[in-house]
Amino acid sequence: MPDLPVTVDVHLPADWADEAMSVDIRRAFTQQPKQLPPMWLYDDRGSELFDAITRLPEYYPTEAERSILARRAPEIARITGADTVVELGSGTSDKTRTLLDGFADAGQLTDIVVLDVSEQTLRDAADMLAARYPGTEIRAVVGDFTRHLRHLPDTGTRLVAFLGGTIGNLYVEERRAFLGALADTLSSGEWVLLGVDLVKRIGRIVDAYHDDTGVTEEFIRNVVRVLNREMDADFDPDAFDYVPFWDAREERMDLRLRATMPMTARIERLDLDVELGANEEIRVEISTKFRPEKLSAELTEAGFGDLHWFSDHAGDFGLVLARRR
Repeated sequence: MPDLPVTVDVHLPADWADEAMSVDIRRAFTQQPKQLPPMWLYDDRGSELFDAITRLPEYYPTEAERSILARRAPEIARITGADTVVELGSGTSDKTRTLLDGFADAGQLTDIVVLDVSEQTLRDAADMLAARYPGTEIRAVVGDFTRHLRHLPDTGTRLVAFLGGTIGNLYVEERRAFLGALADTLSSGEWVLLGVDLVKRIGRIVDAYHDDTGVTEEFIRNVVRVLNREMDADFDPDAFDYVPFWDAREERMDLRLRATMPMTARIERLDLDVELGANEEIRVEISTKFRPEKLSAELTEAGFGDLHWFSDHAGDFGLVLARRR
């Protein structure tokens, strides 16, 4: 089949990152407890470090999810009958190719839609997908999955994939709002596929965020360097300890930076002075782990049904497939 042109729709203004970061950082340092949005972890260096994390022996989610997709993609294609696969927060679309292959092999892949905030990354991913799946319509949507779901192309029968356990980075209220917005976006009979890290032996979970080589610590600490560079701030990255811990009540990992001494930092772009006491903590990221029955209830409440759960052989990671009622 002939190659089809790649379509790129941009829904973020050129200066969105500067404006969004200014709003986020001001809010982060004028509330208690101090809490940074995790999206600012992913500058070029942060993305490199996260890629390194996914290759660590302690970090099981990436390969566990990939193994499920490799075994179950044909079954997911058969159950859904979808001909359009949408990926939210797609990045390079690396893992998604395993899912897409299942649909392509079944002869039911007509459209691929990828959504992310990075225009260049999306363009590169779209070009790669166009070469890998000739004759398939490739659409790239430059946007934020919390704000721009309504801009997803409404073509064919859609399966929306949200992989990598990213839903675990959302707080409970954010997660429920996201699932509700996703349900509002989809038509009856369309599908969502979520990748979720599962509750398991706590030591195994903690080890995944506290590797012996210190890569995860460097990844979390890098957000301080991002603040200094992008916001003209003067935080000392070495004046923080990395503190990852298991929150048993919320069943999530909580990744923080703890000030080792009292400090006052200047954020010049915001005309803001930030005071931190000794041992005061800044939450940088959470990663919720799920029990199938709990997430199934949330999906049902949001308007989904016909749930199918898949997991890797060790039971570390899960995929949940749900149909919009």
